[in-house]
Amino acid sequence: MSNAAHRSNRVLVVATIMVATFMVAIEATIVATAMPRIVGQLGGFSYYSWVFSAFLLAQSTTTVIYGKLSDIFGRKPVLIGGILIFLAGSLLCGFAWSMMSLVLFRLLQGLGAGAIQPVTMTIIGDLFKLEERGRVQGAMATVWATSAVVGPLAGGIIVDNISWAWIFWINLPIGIVSIVAFMIFVKEDVAHKQARIDYLGSVLFSISIVALLVMLTETDAGTSILLLLFAVFVVAGILFLAQEKRAPEPIISIALWSRRLIATSNAATLLAGMALIGLSTILPIYVQGVLGRSPIVAGFTLTMLIVGWPLAVMLSGRFYRAFGIRRTLRVGSLMFPFGACFLLFLTPESSPVLAGTGSFFMGFGMGLISLTSIVLVQDSVEWSMRGSATASIIFARSLGNTLGATVLGAILNAGIGHYASGETAAALHKALNQPTGLSALAADPASRGIFDAALHWSFWGVVVVAVLTFFTTWLIPVGHIRKREEPAVAGEAASH
Repeated sequence: MSNAAHRSNRVLVVATIMVATFMVAIEATIVATAMPRIVGQLGGFSYYSWVFSAFLLAQSTTTVIYGKLSDIFGRKPVLIGGILIFLAGSLLCGFAWSMMSLVLFRLLQGLGAGAIQPVTMTIIGDLFKLEERGRVQGAMATVWATSAVVGPLAGGIIVDNISWAWIFWINLPIGIVSIVAFMIFVKEDVAHKQARIDYLGSVLFSISIVALLVMLTETDAGTSILLLLFAVFVVAGILFLAQEKRAPEPIISIALWSRRLIATSNAATLLAGMALIGLSTILPIYVQGVLGRSPIVAGFTLTMLIVGWPLAVMLSGRFYRAFGIRRTLRVGSLMFPFGACFLLFLTPESSPVLAGTGSFFMGFGMGLISLTSIVLVQDSVEWSMRGSATASIIFARSLGNTLGATVLGAILNAGIGHYASGETAAALHKALNQPTGLSALAADPASRGIFDAALHWSFWGVVVVAVLTFFTTWLIPVGHIRKREEPAVAGEAASH
């Protein structure tokens, strides 16, 4: 079956992918900057967190579904369809009249965003050989790094000088340009076949995963609600597995996900996602609340993570050629726990440079783990399964982020409860919910000592998960990669 995107115009396709990816990557930071102004105008502060959660829930849940659809109908129609849904949600978000309406429109945005990352990464897997992919993925990593820097700045400028609605409407011209470019530059020959979409499986999967993610993000809900969500997750999950075993075109192929290479790669990615979200959420709190530094300095420590990740991805091609994929993955994964161990040596008198150094090594290790897992998984399957396989990696990382935020947050709360009495613990939690609470904590030696000890519990959690990530990468069967059978590609000479 002649199923592959043509390799002509590869540079233009990658440029278009970078534009589309930037549109989604900047979404989180630009919206976070504008949210105080939006809440001030719309009211409904109780829905504040759901503006973010609704987007992430929809994006995480649909990633796997879009991956499968791209295998059935081709990359281009699924990607363009996802961008159109994302733009429709962006347009409506700007017209939101209440926080509840904004949450619903963000949900629609997330339903579209779920297509963009897995399908664009699958297109890269279609167009580039393994040894070429490091350079391209390095460019993609810089998109995420740039968005982390540009997002807050752009959000501040927009809400101060125009209207908060434009933080959503700015997506419209970018998305339209992306759609036109994909229509022109992406050429693919997809054999027409009678597709039998597993609608029931999609619904059951969505119900199960949404119940799990809500349970993990809304940990303050009552016990009865959490138990109900857990029951929905289990029952829907069991029904989903039963459906997938009998469906002719399952949304998730149990046989595919149970392959050792894909299963171990997903496990390593999930664990790495858990550790990384722990670093991203806990380290800035430590730098401000214990070291007593400014938010800018705290941001610098995470910037080193953003530097290390794309640097590792860009150097990966050279590492593959010099040391082989197996050594690159295993040595690279060692950087992950090595960087995490720096957190254990932080004290109230430490320099932020120590925190930044650990962040850099974790980012470097994550860059190699992430890229190598994706290229190995993509090269282990044929075209008709590559979208599903790529989406599984992205879904694992997303689920790891959610699990990590919940688990490490619980560890931090347990640490505060262990080192502080009832009133002191309540005062600490209250301070954390105040805009200047972290600086107040840093100014009080007693509170700072308790906070330091409690945060080190979370640091140990990050280290343990990072070590588990390292050992899991050794289970990935790097040496058994199938020979890729690419169909005839038009315009091959024109691509170089």
